[in-house]
Amino acid sequence: MHIVALQAFRDNYIWMIHDSRSAVVVDPGDAGPVLAACAPGGLPAADGRAPQGLQLAGILVTHHHPDHTGGIAELLRHRAVPVWGPAGEDIGGVSRQVGGGDSFELDAPRLRFDVLDVPGHTLGHIAYHCPSLAVVLCGDTLFSAGCGRLFEGTPGQMLESLERLGSLPDNTQVLCAHEYTVSNLQFARRVEPGNADTEEYERWCLRQRSELLPTLPSSIARERRVNPFLRSDQPGIRAQLREHFGRDPVDRVDAFAMLRQWKNDF
Repeated sequence: MHIVALQAFRDNYIWMIHDSRSAVVVDPGDAGPVLAACAPGGLPAADGRAPQGLQLAGILVTHHHPDHTGGIAELLRHRAVPVWGPAGEDIGGVSRQVGGGDSFELDAPRLRFDVLDVPGHTLGHIAYHCPSLAVVLCGDTLFSAGCGRLFEGTPGQMLESLERLGSLPDNTQVLCAHEYTVSNLQFARRVEPGNADTEEYERWCLRQRSELLPTLPSSIARERRVNPFLRSDQPGIRAQLREHFGRDPVDRVDAFAMLRQWKNDF
């Protein structure tokens, strides 16, 4: 099984999982990169490309924003495939609505996904966890060293969603939908100065980006070490919040809300 990050727009990733014959894609905001990757010769041999190309077998959608859904209609015009999406959102082309606690299987590529409710960025946002591959496809909820903006949900909802993702096994690969890692790490260093893991990770990420390579996937273990939104209970971060806002957070939700406000303005 192969996992490929297809670049779209300025900083989106459309994740493709394939077995050299059939492929499933996640959050195709643009059909072009998917169609190009499926065509004969569309992927390098190192990614397990089959000489005859790949057959699209399914589409997974995490939430309704256009940069995650804009390519669905065109892909369905090329090939009628099942489209899984959040039951709590109205998304054109979705044929199979799912929510937290649901599971489903694909025949090709043969994969099983467990669905997690992760509201906050949007109210109906979901994530897809594939235990056999040890990956979670988390859309715009969890980013490496960051998290999504709260366009629809509350700080409490987003904190609970992040904790749900953060409770997955350490080796779970985090396949988020945007290349935001370097800018997120600048903020992470500001709110938790002296975190050696953050500093080392930033050096590695800068090397990756200098070679136009992705910083993703990350891992749950790494995010627990470097992501301030999973670490808002740490004394060092609480001290920085006190210095920046002139007060202590009243509880864990307030600490998260303060961090998110600071990041919005950073």
